[in-house]
Amino acid sequence: MTADFLPALERAIAKAMPGVARLEGLSRLSGGASQESWSFFAIVHDEAIPLVLRRSPGGAPRPTTQSANSVPLETEAIVIDAARNAGAPAPRVRCVLAPQDGLGSGYVMDRIEGETVARKILRDEIFAQARPKLATQCGEVLARIHGVDTAALTHVLEVVDGPAQLRRYRDLYDWFEAPHAIFELAFQWLEPRLTQTGRCTLVHGDFRNGNLVVAPQGLVGALDWELTHIGDPLEDIGWLCTRSWRFGIPEKLVGGFGELPDLLAGYAAAGGGTIAPEAVRNWIVFGSLKWGIMCMAMYRGFLADGSIERAAIGRRASETEIDLVNLLLHGKW
Repeated sequence: MTADFLPALERAIAKAMPGVARLEGLSRLSGGASQESWSFFAIVHDEAIPLVLRRSPGGAPRPTTQSANSVPLETEAIVIDAARNAGAPAPRVRCVLAPQDGLGSGYVMDRIEGETVARKILRDEIFAQARPKLATQCGEVLARIHGVDTAALTHVLEVVDGPAQLRRYRDLYDWFEAPHAIFELAFQWLEPRLTQTGRCTLVHGDFRNGNLVVAPQGLVGALDWELTHIGDPLEDIGWLCTRSWRFGIPEKLVGGFGELPDLLAGYAAAGGGTIAPEAVRNWIVFGSLKWGIMCMAMYRGFLADGSIERAAIGRRASETEIDLVNLLLHGKW
């Protein structure tokens, strides 16, 4: 944080939130290998409004390492607003940074009170009452996200359906020139199964345990929209069920906390429609393959900038190879 960081942030917030006297408690949040997050309070009269700044590392125009589908932070803010207006528990965006603010690319949003650390959500006693409800609540929230009218988003979001996803991750994987036999098998298995869908919706792109805000009463928010796009809604459902996001509780298919029938029931009850479990399996396979390739990308990022966090994520590509062996060769979800 440079000396002019806080004054510049105060000026940007004051333009968007009239009445702000000062900012207090500015601190860098842990986590987030692609973007920076800063927590602080905006003091308006006698009220302290909890806020979060999400911006590119060091205020750079774009992240130094990007995934195949990442969108600009300005686009994230637009999509979050659209999802919130559709009833999804997304944070309120207070302002989007402009070039003249001198802070780089980013936006400021309300801070949702709750826990995002998956280990705590899955194991701490304070969330014991919430865990049995989370799968159903996730289904309900995804139905609302997938119900967003995309007509107003087509100018900022690409359509990236199943075949397009495979092409993008195939191209990224090939660029690494580091072949993995089980990844090759997964691409071959998925090609006839991730066919063009008849239904395209808004897709969160990273809806999983770790990006969900959970309070003792249940799910209260969804964060990290950098992979959002228009595509197959099954992508979000399969990603939530991918084994990497069960965090040591593999028998609970949904995020390590719930069952697939509950997730699908919540989705249908909220107007998302009926989904066959076998269709979800195809996207769980894709989720494991996708995460494996994203881990490879993180390792490349580590080679470029020496980030220990990227190195720690990069080594997890081997975990996804084991998951794909179990999925494709042993039929274990």
